[in-house]
Amino acid sequence: MTSTVPAGATRPIFIDKQSPKAYRALVQTSEAVRAVAAEAGLDRVLVELVNLRVSQLNGCAYCLHLHTRAALRAGDTPQRLGVLAAWRDTDLFTPAERAALALAEATTAAADGAAQDAARAAAREVLTDDQTAAVIWVAVTINAFNRVSIMSRHPVRAEG
Repeated sequence: MTSTVPAGATRPIFIDKQSPKAYRALVQTSEAVRAVAAEAGLDRVLVELVNLRVSQLNGCAYCLHLHTRAALRAGDTPQRLGVLAAWRDTDLFTPAERAALALAEATTAAADGAAQDAARAAAREVLTDDQTAAVIWVAVTINAFNRVSIMSRHPVRAEG
């Protein structure tokens, strides 16, 4: 499934469509991570908060749209989703959610080893090792999906 585009053309390549085998593998990884998170006892709201926070940091409009809807379906509130970017400045999030969000941020900003160590230590105070590992896997996976959507320029269409 190859195509040629004249030099200077700016048409995005939907890499998920261009390389469906690789994309299916990423989807399968995501499904495995979702199962690991559930087995570790992480609820869907916490998982979606991680997906949203990482997508905020990466500026992925498509994933923000997708996971906002998923968080609402999972039972989260518009108020909490509205202040998620400032989660440290509110008491609306549980200690486990706060630990997961810090760990997700540290996973996304991988060059900051000190932040990673601090986030991991804080997470282990309120999360089990299985839950900590699952949060890191959720963050790793959504980071990958963010890159797919950003580089493909996946559109967010208005809902009517």
